[in-house]
Amino acid sequence: MLVRHRGLEPSIDPSAYVAPSAVVVGDVRVAAGARILHGAVLTAEDGVVGIGADTVVMENALVRGRGGHHARIGSAVMIGPHAHVNGSTVEDEAFIATGAALFPGSVVGAGAEVRINGVVQVNTVVAPGAVVPIGWVAVGDPATILPPDQHEEIWAIQRELDFGGTVYGVDRDVPMRELMRRQSAYYGAHRDDEPVHETT
Repeated sequence: MLVRHRGLEPSIDPSAYVAPSAVVVGDVRVAAGARILHGAVLTAEDGVVGIGADTVVMENALVRGRGGHHARIGSAVMIGPHAHVNGSTVEDEAFIATGAALFPGSVVGAGAEVRINGVVQVNTVVAPGAVVPIGWVAVGDPATILPPDQHEEIWAIQRELDFGGTVYGVDRDVPMRELMRRQSAYYGAHRDDEPVHETT
């Protein structure tokens, strides 16, 4: 389903494929030969989502672009099932495996791999050709790649990356109730969404 959001609608190359159960919302640009499979969601909130040529977005993956944190996926990229790519840049020929999570401001270099359930934290840069092993966490610029049981080491780097400011535009001391009030208002813009009727 193609959806107009904030007055902007998706642009799909005629040679690309978007499954009938996929949802593509707002300023999303899907290049030649790309494949968006069943249940995938590509949503450009007040930013842009760009999907490169011959890239495959597998079932139930989420690719989200927001203002200041566009989602830019290069060519010949694999985005695995249930992956979460939020405001991240993924360069050509990278492999993002099942359940991986990429956060705003992150960059995954060309040919890099983020394996099953790997995490790339906010504002983290994974070098071209690097590997984030199964379940591990990449954090920092340049990325330090650590196993998930090294929480203290991960947090020592992560706390300087400004998660709240990067993802939500708030300081760390904003209470959860206020944060969710703002997020509710922000996502309330979807109440005005309209399906895009394709012509044949």
